[in-house]
Amino acid sequence: MNHPNRLAMPALLGAALLATTAYAADPPAGMTKGTPELKSAGALAFGPNGLLFIGDTKGGSIFAVETGDTTPPPSKATLKATAINEKIAGLLGTTAKSILIQDVAVNPASGKAYLSVARGNGPEAMPAVLRVDGSGTVELVPLENVNFAKASLPNLPAANAPRNGRTDAITDIAFLDGKVFVAGLSNENFASRLMAIPYPFVESGDGTSLEIYHGAHGGFETRSPVRTFVPYSIKGEPHLLAAYTCTPLVKIPVAALKPGSHVKGKTIAELGNRNKPLDLVAYSKDGKDYLLLANSSRGVMKIPTEGADTAEPITDKVAETKGVPYETIAELKGVEQLDKLDDHHAVILVRGENGSLDLRTIDLP
Repeated sequence: MNHPNRLAMPALLGAALLATTAYAADPPAGMTKGTPELKSAGALAFGPNGLLFIGDTKGGSIFAVETGDTTPPPSKATLKATAINEKIAGLLGTTAKSILIQDVAVNPASGKAYLSVARGNGPEAMPAVLRVDGSGTVELVPLENVNFAKASLPNLPAANAPRNGRTDAITDIAFLDGKVFVAGLSNENFASRLMAIPYPFVESGDGTSLEIYHGAHGGFETRSPVRTFVPYSIKGEPHLLAAYTCTPLVKIPVAALKPGSHVKGKTIAELGNRNKPLDLVAYSKDGKDYLLLANSSRGVMKIPTEGADTAEPITDKVAETKGVPYETIAELKGVEQLDKLDDHHAVILVRGENGSLDLRTIDLP
């Protein structure tokens, strides 16, 4: 089996990037032209006009990168790339077993899917960001001579923190109304936190520590991070709907996320234990709103948001499930990542029985 020398990687990336960075123009206010020094690439999210946010857990930072990728997709565009892990491995000069796809996010400006990847394992893993267009072509995203900005996060878990705390320093990010919302762990007494960082970046400031009632565990928790979340408006007020491991669904009012404060989220559903949420989107269909939640061991759940405003908070131990109901989408198996492509479709990353990963477009159920 071929394992190219790791030293070949910068040259490979550089050659690909130099061919695709001609768009870079003078940086706007708050940005610098250059090369973001990513130490890892994890959670992804998009702002307006192809602005890409990248969570860097190793570096403890959020990067904002102008992609220049703003050409609208053709109508009824779909995304499909079979064995995408093998294609990415080929571009990175390694094998499919030596890469880990961390996140998938669709650029609403172009309809292309962006993927964050770790090449290798452990502390020596190298970051890369790639994208897929409507023809199924996979290419490296330019990260050299680009306009970018950086926000460093305070009070991070140490690199050797127990229970992989540093790995969970950034678990998910989203952009809403001029702010980047960042979920993860801190090194503080109440470790679970959400940060609301204004963009353009000035300073990150303190985050908001979180406390929730976990029905499956029969107690309050402050050290378990949000795994995935999505902004959602409830009666005109912006909220974050957040899923935790094993698997509380919690609503958190955005207005409560003030620097240095401590917030108790309202647990509106217990979706079953021995399970880890992987990715979450919100959408509308036939006049009603839903969440679509991919999980590690309980498939993909379709969760109606009707009643989220009036749901009684769960404050007692739960044996199995309780609260807002859900429907398991039986035909969606092996889904590890998902994101909305448009109002009617989602893009999913699916692992087959042979271990291969396919990127597909599906109708929102």
